[in-house]
Amino acid sequence: MILTVTLNAALDVTYRLDRLRPHASNRVRETAARAGGKGVNVSRVLHTLGHDTVVTGLAGGSTGEALRAELAGAGITDRLVPIAGETRRTVAVVDEEQGDTTVLLEPGPVVTAAEWALFLDRYDELVSRAEAVVLSGSLPGGIPTDAYAVLIRLARARRVPALLDADGDVLRAGLVEAPAVVKPNAHELAAVSGTDDPRAGAEAMRAAGARAVVASLGPAGIIACAPQGSWAARPPEAIAGNPTGAGDAAVAALALGLVAGTPWPERLIRAVALSAAAVAAPLAGDFEPAVHRRLLGRVAAEHLPARTGESPCP
Repeated sequence: MILTVTLNAALDVTYRLDRLRPHASNRVRETAARAGGKGVNVSRVLHTLGHDTVVTGLAGGSTGEALRAELAGAGITDRLVPIAGETRRTVAVVDEEQGDTTVLLEPGPVVTAAEWALFLDRYDELVSRAEAVVLSGSLPGGIPTDAYAVLIRLARARRVPALLDADGDVLRAGLVEAPAVVKPNAHELAAVSGTDDPRAGAEAMRAAGARAVVASLGPAGIIACAPQGSWAARPPEAIAGNPTGAGDAAVAALALGLVAGTPWPERLIRAVALSAAAVAAPLAGDFEPAVHRRLLGRVAAEHLPARTGESPCP
């Protein structure tokens, strides 16, 4: 079982328009609403691939009830901890003509110390039965900045590897607990490492504590820095669509590779193929199986030798 943690879960609302016209009235052609948040999206992809997964985190209010009902309808196991605050919503506005998506993110509820303590008890029980744990996304109000560091430490005590997908101070705090894999995007990597060079940034994150760093670079693909070396992989073709859940699909592939112990080149090939297939799907947490199958045979991972004056990833 792969456990996913979404502390700031959301009900994802998607509006699809022929064209988004700023500062004007826009007619929505299609709407959808379902459970979301980065860890929920990861579990949705894992479930579609046929792997056992459990969603945990925090959920409250009528929005939280709608989120849990949607998960149940999708056949995804949830062990979310109820809270008094209202679960947030996110709104993704998809411009079909331009192939762009604008995302609006509500801040989320404020969590009490007692609710956080209840979650820690639930998490410790769940992680003891997991093969890996994925810690994803932002933190709601009231949760300490070192929350993921605490969860990584508890997982390590159970000998369960943790994959961390966060940003800013939350990511910095988590690095010191040596997560098995950290998955920033290009912006998060630059902000935390202080460099716009993805490879140098990944090496800096490893020096700060992460055992392996996999940075998603959008259409440019993925770069990985691990104990065994460094690799890069990119999609062989441009994929138009909704990129909102692409990073979460990559995390799902990386979590499966972590559990199976597959070689890093294969992990990156699967992460690139799955994330590109997610772009082709209309909603975050979905992917297009035909695109996934086609790209699996076409993505290649390139080994990156040490650059002059540098050593490979330690």
